[in-house]
Amino acid sequence: MANTFKLKTDTAIGTTLTTVYTVPQATTTVVIGCVLANIVNAQVKTDVQIVTASVVGENADDVYLIKNLPVPSGSSFELIEGKVVLEAGDMVKVESDTASSVDIALSVLEQT
Repeated sequence: MANTFKLKTDTAIGTTLTTVYTVPQATTTVVIGCVLANIVNAQVKTDVQIVTASVVGENADDVYLIKNLPVPSGSSFELIEGKVVLEAGDMVKVESDTASSVDIALSVLEQT
């Protein structure tokens, strides 16, 4: 089993739920860090959601890791201080209540 650390980033995320990361096929991913940064001159509210690839069974629900998190202007927030395990096809999505307002840095460990 190969282990590969990766950094996935996206900038200026706005009011559309944006896919930041999709777990590749035949891969399990451990999310080890997630930092959101407000890049505008006003407070924003952000959402981070896991969309699961499963359609049935125990892991079939899409869930929010955070919903309507207020991030002050010029500030950042470290969302994940522990670990979140994702399966092949699962996605991490981010949205803000303000256009072009949030950057994200997502640190993952892919296991193939």
